[in-house]
Amino acid sequence: MALIIFLGFLALIAIMLISMYNRLVKYRNHRENAFADIDVQLRQRHDLIPQLVDTVKGYMKHEENVLTTVTAARTGAMKAQTINEKISAENQLTSALRGLNVAIEAYPDLKASSNFSMLQEEISDVENKLASVRRFFNSATREYNNAVETFPSNIIAGMFNFKKEVMFDLGDDDRRTMNEAPKVSF
Repeated sequence: MALIIFLGFLALIAIMLISMYNRLVKYRNHRENAFADIDVQLRQRHDLIPQLVDTVKGYMKHEENVLTTVTAARTGAMKAQTINEKISAENQLTSALRGLNVAIEAYPDLKASSNFSMLQEEISDVENKLASVRRFFNSATREYNNAVETFPSNIIAGMFNFKKEVMFDLGDDDRRTMNEAPKVSF
């Protein structure tokens, strides 16, 4: 009788361990699927940038450095392989695009161009979609990280090399900007 109870207890422990492992795998796959959604939006963004740069080139003869920075950041983002590399490269590209937007403000003729306006609307739409899928990705990452770090699943996570993953966040430069109060001048 004691042997049956002991075997039943071992079976229960085995079922719990298998369940925790499967849950970790599910969360990891959910996170990777969420990043695949980001990849789709990033591809659209990368495809629009050369069109934007070509449109802007004719107007911004003196801003070659800004255009070079955007182009280099896009190239770096397209070459990134891992999720962490892509997050870092995309944060650099976002920063470069912000620099481009600041430079564009000095060119009223450019802002009036219908081609430029259309590209700006498309990029704005892609950026909004990116923000949405980043939130979804970060939610999936949070669930995964919670499972990796909480007891008792953290024991299984350690045994099978599940590690805490990074969020797709603003990056240090953007975080500093977001923490500053907006400046209003008239």
